[in-house]
Amino acid sequence: MNQNELGASDRASGGLSRRDQWHAVTAGYLGWTLDAFDFFVLVFLVDVLAVQFGVPKSAIIWTLTATLAMRPVGAVIFGVLADRYGRRGPLMANVVFFSVIELLCGFAPNYTIFLLLRMLYGIGMGGEWGVGASLAMESAPKRLRGLLSGILQSGYSMGYLLAAVAARIVLPNLGWRAMFWVGGLPALLALYIRFNVKESEAWKQHRVPTMGAVVKTAVSYRRIFSYLALLMTLMVFLSHGTQDLYPDFLKSVHGVLPKTVSYLAILYNIGAIL
Repeated sequence: MNQNELGASDRASGGLSRRDQWHAVTAGYLGWTLDAFDFFVLVFLVDVLAVQFGVPKSAIIWTLTATLAMRPVGAVIFGVLADRYGRRGPLMANVVFFSVIELLCGFAPNYTIFLLLRMLYGIGMGGEWGVGASLAMESAPKRLRGLLSGILQSGYSMGYLLAAVAARIVLPNLGWRAMFWVGGLPALLALYIRFNVKESEAWKQHRVPTMGAVVKTAVSYRRIFSYLALLMTLMVFLSHGTQDLYPDFLKSVHGVLPKTVSYLAILYNIGAIL
């Protein structure tokens, strides 16, 4: 193979080098992983926070619901920003936003403040996937996009797994507040994106859509759009309806020790990744 062929084979679709491709995919994966970590930290703290804030466990469970309810808001906000200003900048802003909110959760003095912070976190949580996945898939080699999309999604289970590790190591040694402080570390990912990730070439070549154009496109593809919306709704209903409360279910109903719950969560998330 001559030098020109080598150069061509090392260039990605849209003109990105192979190195640039993998930086973009890595950023998308880490963003999704760390976003999930920050969410699932709470599922190991339901009983602890109920005692800490002097509220019933149902109130802490409501914070999970409130977080998820705010995800569509974040998806729309950061989706619009990503279409208008590119994928890279909004992704950095999103990661910093949800990391700072997570950090502040560790300083919450009462339940009301904690609930408000978790709702704000939900906005950041909802914004990460669309922007991060767009950047990763638009930058990835076309022939590997199917495989990489699966790996990218597995980052959610990896985040849950890391939250279980934190519940086993951080919680018993440093307390519940430190669990959220650790969740502030993902802000460092913004530095990785700033210095290593290039803007999506696909975005550079597109025109910023108007809201009318977005609605028109959704209507034009209403069958597939409705199918995918329903599919995602049911998938999230089933996944969050079971996995979010499973650690507390094991502790409260079956009397499983917290450290054993952490080990079990690690195991079932390894299965989810595989």
